[in-house]
Amino acid sequence: MDLLDAASMRPAVEGAHGVFHLASPVTLEPAQDPEKELLEPAVKGTLNVLRAAKDSGVGRVVLVSSQAAMVPNPSWPAGKVIDEDCWADVELLKKLQLWYHVSKTLAEKAAWSFAEEEGLQLVVLNPGMVLGPTLTSSVTCSLQLMLLLLRGRRLDMDAYHIGCVDVRDVAKSLIVLYENPSAQGRHLCLESIERMVDLTDRLAELYPELPVHRIHKDGQGWVVRAKDPSKKLIDLGVRFTPFDETIKDTVDCLRSKGLI
Repeated sequence: MDLLDAASMRPAVEGAHGVFHLASPVTLEPAQDPEKELLEPAVKGTLNVLRAAKDSGVGRVVLVSSQAAMVPNPSWPAGKVIDEDCWADVELLKKLQLWYHVSKTLAEKAAWSFAEEEGLQLVVLNPGMVLGPTLTSSVTCSLQLMLLLLRGRRLDMDAYHIGCVDVRDVAKSLIVLYENPSAQGRHLCLESIERMVDLTDRLAELYPELPVHRIHKDGQGWVVRAKDPSKKLIDLGVRFTPFDETIKDTVDCLRSKGLI
């Protein structure tokens, strides 16, 4: 099926009890045409999936949004841990040219509006930076970022990085959200809320043989650190993989592919 071809959706979801919508374009390269490359596929694609689900009588849709739809939010109270009530500031994202984040925020907002207007049962997962072993031959965008860090690159993610999550925990969370009708609304999906300086420090400690660049000036004073921030998922029975285990499995996977 083609996300932008509404007619192609119907045969894909006809007869299904539930739909998981995972796909959204993401690229590390600056978008030449953000509207065409990122915004339209994310927003229109999501609405096409929801329309097909509604018209086919699907009982429940699980949508993968992102923590990119939660931060940055300059109006969020200082000293308060980021939670599901936090929405990214779209105008600020546009100003920063964070087009992927714009696309995820607009797509999630459009999804909630559709679900409310059409009476569709929708539940949303908002993962952070997804790490862990990959099943694919190609390397995902999140793993490309990890590779860059392990190779000594400095990455400016201060405006939006709030932590990582294991891909296996994302998968578990999706199943839990589908199987539990009591799961409502948005669900932050993070092992812990941490800053970029915490990530690079831990990588440098775990892999002293690699040229990881340590951050000397913490530019994320706005991020309030928190253990177990995904309380809604934890209450549904999700147990998050410890960060060090996720990192080890990620690096082992990258090494097995000859990338490190």
